[in-house]
Amino acid sequence: MFRRSLGANQGMIFPYGPPQQVSFWMKNTLIPLDMIFVRPDYTIARIATAKPLDESPVPSGEPVIMVIEIAGGRAAELGIRAGDSVVPPPPCCKH
Repeated sequence: MFRRSLGANQGMIFPYGPPQQVSFWMKNTLIPLDMIFVRPDYTIARIATAKPLDESPVPSGEPVIMVIEIAGGRAAELGIRAGDSVVPPPPCCKH
């Protein structure tokens, strides 16, 4: 929140356990973000590009174990799509 920039290779991870349906919004977020919703099998359920300051909910649409936020448009730049796999964190860091 309140960030004015986010580097191309920077982001945030929001882990959830147990898997659950979640919603995010962009209140007080000044830059566009790609929200990558990750299923329990580490595949991407969906990617949503959220607009700055938009308070409309952005739902996962199904139970997820994490949401990864990166700079808006970066997922497309990297060719990341729904159905792609995410590398699970090492055992020391799993939730």
